[in-house]
Amino acid sequence: MAIRIVIMGGGKVGAFLARDLARKGHHVAVIERDLELCRRLSEGTDAAVICGDGCELRFLEEADMGEADVFAAVTGDDDDNLVACQLVKTYFRISRVVARINDPRNEGVFRKLGVEGISSTSAIAQLIEERTTVGEIITLHALKKGGLSVVELNLPRDSCASCGVALRDLGLPRGCVLVSIIREGEAIIPRGSSVLQPGDTIIAVTEPGKERELKRIFVP
Repeated sequence: MAIRIVIMGGGKVGAFLARDLARKGHHVAVIERDLELCRRLSEGTDAAVICGDGCELRFLEEADMGEADVFAAVTGDDDDNLVACQLVKTYFRISRVVARINDPRNEGVFRKLGVEGISSTSAIAQLIEERTTVGEIITLHALKKGGLSVVELNLPRDSCASCGVALRDLGLPRGCVLVSIIREGEAIIPRGSSVLQPGDTIIAVTEPGKERELKRIFVP
């Protein structure tokens, strides 16, 4: 049975998957930010090609992400792959996501979270066709770009000073950005009006040395 697949990343891995899956009769769309790679994909595959950043909602929407059965993030950047998968699961409610792992050192983090990350191209193709649920994709490892770090804070289950307060009123330290709230196993993209609840897990991106300052606000 033909399925609808959106692939982020049009390099060697993404191009191979697009050709292979389209040849088997599946409906494939590829999101790629590099103009030259987009041109090659358009000429060398039967996939729909969207030239843009797969970490941005507008390009995911252009790829008809809401109609897709599977999303595969297969760029050469683990951080981009993880962020895109989180966006897809949160905004489009797509449960079947596949993420390519480029750095084997990240596999332990994936296992800790119950996430299956795939490094083999053939395994990715098999997972896509089997429509395997890979699970929530959340990055908790150090971000190499810009020297930023991703930190995890678990709020107490009984009560906490920051619970019941809108994020915009918490006065986050400069250089700290909340990127996700994990509540009962579901990832929530935070907004200024979002209100924390006891037992929430917070995922934040911080500049070096800001971790303690951030922790004092949420877990004093």
